Amino acid sequence: MRRTITAMTLCAGAVLLLTGCGSAEPKPAPEGGKQQPQPAASKDQGQGPAPAPAADGGAKHEVTLEVGGTGRTAVMYSGIGSGFEPQTLPWSKSGTAELTAAEQKVGYLVNVVPGTITGADGKLQQAPCTIKVDGKVVAQSDGVTNTKGCSYTIK
Repeated sequence: MRRTITAMTLCAGAVLLLTGCGSAEPKPAPEGGKQQPQPAASKDQGQGPAPAPAADGGAKHEVTLEVGGTGRTAVMYSGIGSGFEPQTLPWSKSGTAELTAAEQKVGYLVNVVPGTITGADGKLQQAPCTIKVDGKVVAQSDGVTNTKGCSYTIK
C-alpha cells in the first residue's frame, strides 16, 4: 500500500511538473505574420486507427479513457486534458485529439493511471483501465497482471 501511494504521488508530481511547462495562452503573432492554430489538448500513443484530416493539415482522433470497478479511487490522466483526483467508478472521459503534422510523426501520449480498489478476493488491486481511439481499444489493463495503468501514443 505504501509503495502504491508513493508511486501515485510521484506520478502526480511528474504530471504537475510537465503540465506546468505548457501554456494555454496562444503566443502573439510575429509582426506581419499570422497566428498559428493551437492543437487540442488530447493525443495518444503508437500506430492507431487512421486519422481524420484536420483543417490545418493535422489529424483528429476521438479518445476515450475508462476506469472500471466500483467505489471511489484516485485517477490520474493526461492527453485529453489532465487531472489527478478522486473519482466514482466506473469512470470515463472522452475528447478529441487534434494532432499536428509533427505530432503525427513523433506521436502524442495519452495515459490513465487508476488507484486501488478492493478485488473480489478482498485484497487491494489497481482498478482496470482501457483507452479507446476512434472506437478501437488500443490499451487495456486488468489491474492485476499489469499494474502500470494504460498508455498509448497516437501517431
